[in-house]
Amino acid sequence: MITLVLYKPQIPPNTGNIMRLCSNTGFQLHLIKPLGFRLDDKSLKRAKLDYFSNTEPIVFEDLDMYVKNTNIQNLIIITKFGKKKYTEARFSNNSVIIFGSETEGLPKNFIKNYENKTFRIPMKNNSRSLNLSNAAAIISYEAWKNLNFSGEGY
Repeated sequence: MITLVLYKPQIPPNTGNIMRLCSNTGFQLHLIKPLGFRLDDKSLKRAKLDYFSNTEPIVFEDLDMYVKNTNIQNLIIITKFGKKKYTEARFSNNSVIIFGSETEGLPKNFIKNYENKTFRIPMKNNSRSLNLSNAAAIISYEAWKNLNFSGEGY
């Protein structure tokens, strides 16, 4: 299934919301250190709703290790520097969708190395970037829609 990757997430409720999102879509969640919180953080648990989310993220030490040890053949990078709109992405069951840190984004050299795999969410000029969990929800449902909502329970 599709994997969402959060690079250096800093805000526990964002990650908790994305864990809940993954629980609803059946997507996997990978986190790349350093994390701005502990995974047992109270606000993380509040956002993911313990009784609802069955998502347990896999944590990786750094971005280089992640790239070396993961099949990123169908990598999709979401960044405000994306070359194409997210609606142009070709999602598949093995897509790996990576989002940058709320405060730092993704490393410039990483974006440059995979420039042809970068996508953006359109926004008005001079506006701030979207909240990470909102961006993840937009992209996740676009990806899932492209897969005809495979595995849907209703």
